[in-house]
Amino acid sequence: MKSATAVGAPVAPTPHRPRKSVTGTRISVAALFLLPALVLLGALVVYPIGYSVVRSFYDQSGDGFAGVDNYKALFTDAGIRQALKNNVIWVVFAPTVATALGLIFAVLTERVRWGTAFKLVVFMPMAISMLAAGIIFRLVYDQDPDKGVANAVWVGVHDTFVQASAFPKAHPGRESPLKADDGGYVTRTTVRPGEPVALPLVGVAPDQMPDDAKKAVPAEADPGKITGTTWQDFTRGRGVGTLGAPDPTELGYAGMRIEAVKDGKVVASTTAADDGTFSLPAQADGARLRLPASNFKEPYNGLDWLGPSLVTPAIIGSYIWMWAGFAMVLIAAGLAGVPRELLEAARVDGANEWQVFRRVTVPLLAPVLAVVTVTLMINVLKVFDLVFIIAPGSSQDDANVLALELYRKGFSENQPGIASAIAVFLLLLVIPVMWFNVRRLRREVRR
Repeated sequence: MKSATAVGAPVAPTPHRPRKSVTGTRISVAALFLLPALVLLGALVVYPIGYSVVRSFYDQSGDGFAGVDNYKALFTDAGIRQALKNNVIWVVFAPTVATALGLIFAVLTERVRWGTAFKLVVFMPMAISMLAAGIIFRLVYDQDPDKGVANAVWVGVHDTFVQASAFPKAHPGRESPLKADDGGYVTRTTVRPGEPVALPLVGVAPDQMPDDAKKAVPAEADPGKITGTTWQDFTRGRGVGTLGAPDPTELGYAGMRIEAVKDGKVVASTTAADDGTFSLPAQADGARLRLPASNFKEPYNGLDWLGPSLVTPAIIGSYIWMWAGFAMVLIAAGLAGVPRELLEAARVDGANEWQVFRRVTVPLLAPVLAVVTVTLMINVLKVFDLVFIIAPGSSQDDANVLALELYRKGFSENQPGIASAIAVFLLLLVIPVMWFNVRRLRREVRR
C-alpha cells in the first residue's frame, strides 16, 4: 500500500498558527492585557519625563526658548547649590547608617527569644507616612525640654553632671544692700565679724523655690565669723511683712553660693543652709560679699536641634528611625539563607564572634547589603516630606534638598523652567544607581 505522501503527490499546506509569546500566550492576547499598564506607564511616567525635558529648555513663561540657562542655574543659584550639598550629605550618611543599624539589629536579634518582637517594633515606623513622621519629629526636636523628647533627655543628662541654678530670676528688691556685679550681685559695703549680714532677694516664684528650702531665720551674731541670711524677701498680700528682715512665711535660698571678695580675689566661700543662713571665717573681715552669676544663670535648655547647624543631621536621624527597620528585615531574610555550617566551621577553626561576623557573615551578606544600600540611595535622592515638615521656616534654607528646591522653584517662586531642570537633573542622578542595581541583579540571576 502506497502512502498518500508519495513522490509527486500534492502536499497539503500547513494551517497558519497564531504566533505565541515565550510563555505560550498569543501575542495579541498578551498585548491586550499589557495595554492598560502601557497606557498608565506612558501617561504617568513617559509623558511627564518627556514634557519636563522639553520644558526645562524654556523660560519662565514657557513661550521663549532659554537654551541651557536653566541648567546653568543649577550651579549658580545659591539655594540649589545648598540643596545639592545637602543631598550629598544625605546620600553618604543616611543609607550607610540605616544599613549598618539594620545589619546590627538583624545579627543581634537572631539569637534572642524576643528577637521577633524587637524586629516588629523596629519595623513599625515603616507603617507611618512621611508626613506623620515629620510631625512626630517636629515635636521630638522642640526646643522646650518640657515638650521635646530629645532635649528632655539631653537636659536630664546634662543636669546629672552640671547642677542647674534654682534662682535664675532672683534679683535685689527695693532698698537692697546689693548691687549688680558681672552677672551676679555684691554688697555695697564691706562686712565685719559679729555683724549679721542681710542679703534679701526677690523674683523667684513660690513654686520654683527649692524643695529643701525652709523658713528663713535671722542669723545669730558671732564675733569670730561673718554670718548672715539670704532669703526670698517677699510676703503675699499688700503691705504685709517687713522689708529687709525675714518674716515667718518667707523662705531661705537653700544652696545659694556666697563668696567673700577682697582686692578682687575670693578669700572665702560657702553655701547657704536650708533656712538661708550662712557663715564665713574671720579672714573675710573687710571683704564684700558676692552672690556670683552662677546662682542666676538660666537653666540649660538643651540643643537647638532645628537650628542652622543641626537641622540636616536631625532630619537624617528621623529618616534612619523610619528606614532602619526596612534594612533590618531584608538583611535578616538574607541572613536566614546563610549556610550555618560555614559559620560553625569558622568557629571550630578558632575564630571569635567578631571575626566570624567580619570575615564570614558580612561577605556572605554583601549582595543583600548592596540591594539595601542602593535602594536607600535612590530613596534619599527623592526625600522631600521630612525636610518640608520638620525644618522650620528660619532654617529651611539650611536643610534644603533638591526635591524641596524643585517644589519651591515650581510653586512658590513660579520658575517652572528651573524646576523642570532640577527634575531632569534628579533623574540623571538616579539612572546610574538604578543601572548599577539592575546589572547586579542580573549577575545574581546568572549565578
